[in-house]
Amino acid sequence: MTELRKRMMEDLQLAGYSPRTTRSYIDTVRVLAKHYHRSPDLLTDEEIRDFFVHLVSERKLSRSSITVYLCGIKFFFEKTLKRKLPILDIVRPRPQKRLPVVLSQGEVQSVLKRVKRPVYRMALTIIYACGLRISEGIRLKTSDVDGQRGLLRVRAGKGGKDRLVPLHSHPLELLRSYYRAHGKGSPFLFPQKKAHIAADSLQKVFRAALKESGVDKPATVHTLRHSYATHLVENGLDIGTIKEILGHTSIVTTNIYTHLTERITARIHVSLDGMMTGLQQ
Repeated sequence: MTELRKRMMEDLQLAGYSPRTTRSYIDTVRVLAKHYHRSPDLLTDEEIRDFFVHLVSERKLSRSSITVYLCGIKFFFEKTLKRKLPILDIVRPRPQKRLPVVLSQGEVQSVLKRVKRPVYRMALTIIYACGLRISEGIRLKTSDVDGQRGLLRVRAGKGGKDRLVPLHSHPLELLRSYYRAHGKGSPFLFPQKKAHIAADSLQKVFRAALKESGVDKPATVHTLRHSYATHLVENGLDIGTIKEILGHTSIVTTNIYTHLTERITARIHVSLDGMMTGLQQ
């Protein structure tokens, strides 16, 4: 490891970034250096500009990928090197307003029942039942479950924040049965060897179950979180409460779940019945 990379890693750790984000940011600077075959601290402003043009016009990276490069490289120059790069202030990927992929309640059940290994099926069940991010779900410990109050403690979620989320009695009973049969001997609810199950392993299991179920949607494990929030909206829970459960910083993020849901669409069609009956060809 070069001295620069070591210093950037330490700066990211001191700033409180997660190991995953740290790896991603360091990798952006590594790709930048490899592109020019030179140490990144020797690059000019114009070369940095050309690199982002390359990412956009030649590699055609997505908005989210460009944003990771922007954040990683900006951190390296402004925090580690203490060097201001004006060009980075104009690199702003155009926002993409996409609705999340959502599974119906029946589709969620269809997918989950095709997961054979108990540890993966229970992990996916709790991720859906509590609206968790995959990173939050796989790291759950037995001490995070408050069965008396029907709550689950999510530790160090996005932004390093802890939060409590409701744990319904039915998934709680499923979790207790699972733990009695499979979970003992580890502090983690979903253990794998001496640690917890890996996110990529859980994604692989989910994709296989999705394919077997015949549900034709581009869903991932994170889709379970989107589906949970959408189903809460369908059942009339206010958006402010959903924001707190999901751990969003801004209500703007949560508002994406006010898209057309199945029940809203059904009510619209009822309203349209009278309006459209008299239409003729």
